[in-house]
Amino acid sequence: MRYLVFVTLLWAFSFSLIGEYLAGQVDSYFAVLTRVLIAGLVFLPLTRWHGVAPAFMRGMLLIGALQFGVTYVCLYLSFSLLTVPEVLLFTILTPLHVTLIEDAFNRRFNPWALLAALVAVAGAAIIRYDQLGTDFYAGFFLLQIANATFAAGQVFYKHLLARHPSDMPQYRRFGYFYLGALAVALPAFLLFGNAARLPSSAIQWGVLVWLGLLASGLGLYWWNKGASLVDGGTLAVMNNALVPAGLLVNLLLWNRDADLGRLSLGGAVIASSLLLTRFGSRQALVAKGV
Repeated sequence: MRYLVFVTLLWAFSFSLIGEYLAGQVDSYFAVLTRVLIAGLVFLPLTRWHGVAPAFMRGMLLIGALQFGVTYVCLYLSFSLLTVPEVLLFTILTPLHVTLIEDAFNRRFNPWALLAALVAVAGAAIIRYDQLGTDFYAGFFLLQIANATFAAGQVFYKHLLARHPSDMPQYRRFGYFYLGALAVALPAFLLFGNAARLPSSAIQWGVLVWLGLLASGLGLYWWNKGASLVDGGTLAVMNNALVPAGLLVNLLLWNRDADLGRLSLGGAVIASSLLLTRFGSRQALVAKGV
């Protein structure tokens, strides 16, 4: 749980940094590719290339392609259509993707996890649902692809670890994740990128380095590690905790117009959904006689 909380705080800054310094200025495909390369440079030297099951390698390649490659390409493209608060708002459906994918893996229906996710969605919706931009539908569609692939990556990673247990530290098998992301980001840049829109200032390069090292490198690793340690309902709720955190950072640092009353109320509702998840977990243990 502590991994998820820390990364939520870390990622809360990422949305505003992308919106303020990269969106509309730096080619989206190049920004994603740069983040993949920098994060990969952190983990690839630590990666164990022998003694790892081929099925695990393939699984990590797929997870990286989905959770980093496809997710971040769609996310960056959405910033050209939406404001930072709108991008944050439209991520509120990620918990539903997490819950549905998790339940599909387990071949069951978990009413508590679904209820907690729905409450979290309601809390995030309270925060900001005023007039939307003219590119609403395109931006919304892109973010739902990003939400689905990001959710799938989290759930797949958790199940992949369960199927291929190892005494090896997780970071020793995580480098394959960035190779999978590279398999999406590099062709995307070569096919659709605009070389005339590369970073033109030190601050833009600095933001990309920060995002690559911390948000994409350590952040994605810690998030997936944390996701593997909690149940599906808690994971769904933590996905939505990013919304109030990101809006708060955007308000305090870049003075965006936000309704503090809605922010507080929505954050309280999301917090209550986390309590609901924990209550549901206890009820399940009681029903099993544990």
